[in-house]
Order: sequence, then C-alpha cells, then structure tokens
Amino acid sequence: MDQVILRHVTKRFTTKTLGDIVAVDDFNLSVHEGECFSFLGPSGCGKSTTLRMIAGFEDLSEGEIELCGRPVSIKDKNLYIPPEERGLGMVFQSFAVWPHMNVFDNVAFPLQIQKVNKTEIAQRVKEAMKHTSLTGLEEVFPSDLSGGQQQRIALARAIVTQPKVMLLDEPLSNLDPKLRETMRFEIKELQRKFNFTIIFVTHDQSEAMAISDRMMVCDMGKIMQIDTPENLYNKPNSRFVHSFLGESTFINVVIQDGKVFAAGDTQHPLDLEIPKDAGRNMVVATRPNSIDLLKPGEGPGYPTRIDKRIFLTDRTEYLVQVGDQTLKIQVPHRISFAEGDACHVRFVSPMWYPAEDEAAEKERQRRQLV
Repeated sequence: MDQVILRHVTKRFTTKTLGDIVAVDDFNLSVHEGECFSFLGPSGCGKSTTLRMIAGFEDLSEGEIELCGRPVSIKDKNLYIPPEERGLGMVFQSFAVWPHMNVFDNVAFPLQIQKVNKTEIAQRVKEAMKHTSLTGLEEVFPSDLSGGQQQRIALARAIVTQPKVMLLDEPLSNLDPKLRETMRFEIKELQRKFNFTIIFVTHDQSEAMAISDRMMVCDMGKIMQIDTPENLYNKPNSRFVHSFLGESTFINVVIQDGKVFAAGDTQHPLDLEIPKDAGRNMVVATRPNSIDLLKPGEGPGYPTRIDKRIFLTDRTEYLVQVGDQTLKIQVPHRISFAEGDACHVRFVSPMWYPAEDEAAEKERQRRQLV
C-alpha cells in the first residue's frame, strides 16, 4: 500500500529580490508502507518545501497529496486538512523541545493536546522513552541534557502518538559526526519496532544512503531520479545525480573522426566506445576509484604523468593531466607511483552525459539565496 502519494504537486513563491521561483515543479511520487524514503538534494532544490506541504505547513499551488488513503490537500477543490489532523509524527533540525518542561512532559505534550487519559499517557510515554533510551530521565529538563538526548526527546514525542508516517527534516544535522552515525541506526531500529513509514529530508548523501530503502534526488525544483541507493550510485541518469552522490570525476571530451579526445589534446585518443546518441561535445563521468592507473607497458591507456601523490589512510590519491584537465584517481596502496612518473590511465565502464549547462549552475546558485 502507498501511504504517501503526491500527484502533480507544484509550489510557487514570489520574492522581492529574486522574483518568481517554482520551488517544487510537478512532483509525482509514491512512498510505500514501511519504507524509508529520503529526499536528497542541494539547498534550494525543493526537498524541505515538499515535506512542509506533506505536513500541511505549506499549501499547494497545484496538485494533490494523499496520506494513508485519505486526501489531505487538493488545490483545485480547496481541500486542506490542517497539520494536527494529518496524524503525522514530525522531527526537525532544531530539537524543538520545550525548555520549561521536563522530559516526561515534553514527550507527553501531544497526547495531552489530544486529551488522552492520564493512565494511557503514562503508559505510552514510558514505552516511547524506553525505545529512545530516555528511561530514568523523566524529571530532567532539556537544558541539562546533551544534543543527542534532546534529539531523542523529539523522537520520543513523535512516536508517542503512534503515527503511521514520520517526517524527519534534517534531524541529525546539529549532532557531531559520531553521534549522527549512532542516531541513524537508532531511527532505523525505531522504524522496525513501530513499523511506521519514514520520509527523511537531508542534504547529506551518506546519511541518506545509509538509512534509505529508496531515495529521490531533486534539483532546482525538479525530480531528477528516484531509485534505490545502490542504483542511484551505480546508474545515475544525469551528470547532476552522478556528481551529487559520491565522488565523481568528469572529463570534457570531443568526438572527432570516430575517436574520442580529451579537451585540449587531439593527439592521443581515449580508448572509449562512443554511445550511439553522442554529440560532438560530451562529458565522460566515472568514480575516482574506478579508473585504472597503469605503468607504461602494462596495457593500453592514455599516456600522462603523475602531477601529485596524496597518501590517505585507506588509499592513495593521484592527480594527473588528461588533455587540459586534472583527473583525480584513487587506488589501493599496493599501486605505487612517485610524482613525475610516467603512467597510463584507462577508464572502466564510464558514463556519458551532455556538456555542462552553465545556465543551470547559475540558476542552482540563485535558488540557494531564496
């Protein structure tokens, strides 16, 4: 069963300085029951605005939203269900705990608003605190707790209402890296125990890939690709998705006389098979750890030299020139070169994209100011 459905959802803003912005442009997606579905993208891509429309904090400009089989927003019918009646659990970037209330009262607050009887409140709060490792802190005030404990209060307050859908908007961004990693696993464990559906908004790709069953990558108000983390990483459908997920290396190439040349070098063709739909100017994309770095005579490849060698804990990173561009290559420590050494570079299973659109990058930067 699909628990969250967006049909042709659009949101427009008008700003004094930047004019009209289509923050969310015709979003269509379905989130399955029990799924952890992440919205991923840079600032200004529309992910948080979409979450706010699902929550009911923003109205739609067009389209409709359905939650758990019930329409909650239909613009052309003027249907709008307020946030408190949508039955959602919500956790945000700011912990949003009440400083004047102790932990118990913070967690119990949504049940008190719903006028649940005191016996049931006590039982449900106890259960929620148990599953968020807050047992024994009932009388403590948030100011006496760490950031991780305050975020657990927010999680307990969200699950105490027993929601079917949980909305998480950058919930870990204010935590230190080690605690963020711990909280990722705790959120997944809570989902397993309570069987709620998660919509998780983040700009952190590693966070999204660690926690998600599926992800949506969006850019400039448009959905770029929806897929599993593995498929998004290994089969990105655009240069933007490729660059946003993991480290990427891009080489501008020119196709001439049936051969592929790196921009700036028409003497040494690259050993690449040209796609059928390729134009004259293209971009070859690959991951830095998916490039073969060979000694001369070990095999065919593009001839160049090592410009820079960087020793890292789990790999060695080399910078080489390919045409007029610098290429980053990551290899195991057993493959060793010194700066200035001659070498050959061979691309393994690269992907091809059209040349970079400068106008798109300018628009991307403009949206980050909204």
